[in-house]
Amino acid sequence: MTDAVLTPTKLSGRSLKTGRRAIGWRFATPAIALILLIGLFPFFWSLAVSFQNITGSNRAGIWVGFANYERLLSDLRFWAAFGRTLLILAVALPLELIFGLLLALHFQADRPFKRLFVALLVLPAVVSPMVAGSMWRLMFDHKFGPINQIIAWVAGEPVVLLWVIKPYLAFWAIIITEVWQWTPFMFVLILAALANVDREQLEAAEIDGAGRFRVFFKIVLPAIMPVLAIALLIRGLDVFRIFDAVWQLTRGGPGNKTETLSIFMYIRGFQSFDTSYTAAAVVLVLLVLSIAVTLILKRLRIAR
Repeated sequence: MTDAVLTPTKLSGRSLKTGRRAIGWRFATPAIALILLIGLFPFFWSLAVSFQNITGSNRAGIWVGFANYERLLSDLRFWAAFGRTLLILAVALPLELIFGLLLALHFQADRPFKRLFVALLVLPAVVSPMVAGSMWRLMFDHKFGPINQIIAWVAGEPVVLLWVIKPYLAFWAIIITEVWQWTPFMFVLILAALANVDREQLEAAEIDGAGRFRVFFKIVLPAIMPVLAIALLIRGLDVFRIFDAVWQLTRGGPGNKTETLSIFMYIRGFQSFDTSYTAAAVVLVLLVLSIAVTLILKRLRIAR
């Protein structure tokens, strides 16, 4: 008798839940379709183009299979740009993390004019990378730029450093520009993470006589590690596609000594008009990044 009474209730509950889920899917489907269209259509279009031989003088193109990929895998200039991009990533990202962490730890406590200094420190991150690159190119100018003048004042003798001409100096000019502009991004995220650290644990550690380094490595660092991981992932992907600042500083020169992946693909696609070859490079880079991000997210247990 009880089962007979409860069955309609159960059925009505299930039907209500199913109806809500159906309504939810109706609202979500247009947004999902739009995201897939925007995100996946360019990829599949590039994939289709990469199997042809479309160029500026041959817009029709014919099917050539994996010829562009074979050519790409044997292109030393492509792999040099790939390695150069990874090198910039390996140098700039740790520096941004270290400087951002040090600034966040400094401004975690109450400081005179704290809000003013924080606002000023954030300014570089809101400047366009093209503007930042142009500004630093002027600052690195070997005749009129203030960088060489400051170095000469410290050294006590005239100094002429060809920052955007000599390859080894051009690399460090890129690093300085990148670190200057994006350290504030790391600083703001870490400062927000530090504000959410459990104060009771910190006070308990101080009462127990724990030193600052022990408190930092045992309490603070584990607490902000999820934010650090996401910040590093976002900035890592951003550095990997670096283009604006490098283009304004060196145009990938001298020669192609500071050419990154983005500049390589820009030159091949929009100056040489080798469309299918550029599409093959884009597809290969996207696949590598997708695999890397998937492994990182799995490691961080963010996406399962």
